[in-house]
Amino acid sequence: MSQRSGHLRLGAFLYPTGHHIAAWRHPHALADAGSRFRHYVELARAAEAAKFDLIFLADGSGTRGDNVEYLSRTAHSYVAQFEPLTLLSALAAVTERIGLVGTASTTFNEPYHIARKFASLDHISGGRAGWNLVTSSNEHEAKNFGFDQHLAHARRYERAEEFAAVVTGLWDSWDEDAFVHDKATGRFFDPAKRHVLDHRGEFFNVRGPLNVARAPQGHPVVVQAGSSEAGKALAARTAEVIFTAQQRLEDAVAFYADVKGRLAAHGRDPDDLKIMPGVMPIVGRTESEAREKFEALQALIDPVVGLAMVSTLTGGIDLSGYPLDGPIPELPETNASKSRQSLTLALARRENLTIRELSLRVAGARGHWQLVGTAEQIVDALEERFVNYGADGFNVMPALLPDGLDDFIALVLPELRRRGLFRSDYEGRTLRDHLGLKRPSLRGDLAEHATTAVAD
Repeated sequence: MSQRSGHLRLGAFLYPTGHHIAAWRHPHALADAGSRFRHYVELARAAEAAKFDLIFLADGSGTRGDNVEYLSRTAHSYVAQFEPLTLLSALAAVTERIGLVGTASTTFNEPYHIARKFASLDHISGGRAGWNLVTSSNEHEAKNFGFDQHLAHARRYERAEEFAAVVTGLWDSWDEDAFVHDKATGRFFDPAKRHVLDHRGEFFNVRGPLNVARAPQGHPVVVQAGSSEAGKALAARTAEVIFTAQQRLEDAVAFYADVKGRLAAHGRDPDDLKIMPGVMPIVGRTESEAREKFEALQALIDPVVGLAMVSTLTGGIDLSGYPLDGPIPELPETNASKSRQSLTLALARRENLTIRELSLRVAGARGHWQLVGTAEQIVDALEERFVNYGADGFNVMPALLPDGLDDFIALVLPELRRRGLFRSDYEGRTLRDHLGLKRPSLRGDLAEHATTAVAD
């Protein structure tokens, strides 16, 4: 393959029992892993020893709907797992170098809270914090916060943009050397190096300043999850990492070129934004071994769960009234995740899949890129995306934990390193160091452009 300078970046996306929808039923899985802190400690330490750039935690502010028959048969509905900021703060104390990225919604939080929490995590971890900034797409979450129905998609973006502007403004409340701690003069901080935001906008009135010193990284790293047109426009202006989902090389290359091509208009360089698609690798020492692992998980998919997952990915429309062996019907545009609906429907139309076939295709990895094979085959696919500018790295989504992470570390990482695609040791101490991202200057570009990322 053609050469591309530098190495790819790797995140370890940790979901309690693994990313396969049926992982919790596997004999090797800890079914109650979402409530076991030691489980996460072991995973985080394994990823750090393997020199992953970061660990990544998703989140939702409520369970996914009221279909109890579905909810009672899956561990992938935020029914029982830790809140990510609490968990990452604890993991910061038992790790030293790996980045710590957690999800927090702009729809059901307040900017001051988020600015304070992630700045605090950055201090606690010594500069390893990252914020996966999302707008909640789950209609059910709205009902936990006093709303009868979810905000419209466009309205969620408007709120998110202002929200992020407030957060980045609050992160610029203090100069680097504002806190002089001069006992002789009695001066704790230099008044000239304190900056009051005094934001007044459509959604928020926030005076400031933040009651946390400037973060070790300047700003925690901001990650986006989403690929809609509005999401790409905002990412080009502001995001520093994009976690996205494309099934085919040509789609990944087009997405990469599209987003990177928009950066110059906002005074940004291509390296200011890292594109890290999700990938669920199932690796074996032989291809047949990998297939056996995959089929063992597929056999555990409950039909109720598979159908519910297709309904979720295609926009939250109840498909139970349609023939399982018939095609996906024409569906209205969703107010939930527009990009995921588009990707899922495109797959179904392109491959002429029935509802049953689509459920088996997408339920496992929940719509993300899925690879099954030997280490060489897995690395061939990752390298192809990387060298053809379809990705700057990958958010690795182990199908089963801890097995899937252990397999990736033992089998895939040595092959990546043999090809010069991944480093052997950390080259810095902060998450920005790991990802090769610039440190934002006080009241610099990121503050001006309202760092915003929207899960779509």
